[in-house]
Amino acid sequence: MATLDEIAQLFYGAGEEMPGWPGSQEDLITLAAKAFPGKAFCVVRQWILIDLIVTPAENEKLTHLGLLPATLFAHEIVLDSKGRFQPSMWVRSNFGRSFTEGCMFETKSTVYLLWGSGQRKEATVGAAFSMSA
Repeated sequence: MATLDEIAQLFYGAGEEMPGWPGSQEDLITLAAKAFPGKAFCVVRQWILIDLIVTPAENEKLTHLGLLPATLFAHEIVLDSKGRFQPSMWVRSNFGRSFTEGCMFETKSTVYLLWGSGQRKEATVGAAFSMSA
C-alpha cells in the first residue's frame, strides 16, 4: 500500500521536465493517426509519465507481456476520440506498450497524446495505481 508521502511526491515532487508536442492539436492527432491507424486516442495536458519502480522479476514479467514498466497520469483531458472521458477530467492509464516521438504513450487500447509540456517521475506501482476514478 502506498503512503500519503509517496502519493504527494508523485503529484508535487520534483520531476524531469519534458516537452511533449509543441504544435497544434490537429497536427498531433494527424501524427497519431499515421502512427496508430484506427486506434482510440486521448489528447491530454499537464501530464506525468511515471516510470514504475519494479523488481527485476516484475520487469521480466512485464517485458514478456509486451508492456513497459510505465504508466501515465494526466491532470487534464482535452479530447477523447471515443467519448469515454469528458474534457477537463483527469486520467491514469494502464501499463504502457510504447512511448513514441516523445509525445505518444500507447497502451493496449489507447494512445495518449501528450500535448504541451509535462513531467517524468519515478514512483512505486502502489503509488501510481492508487489513483482510481
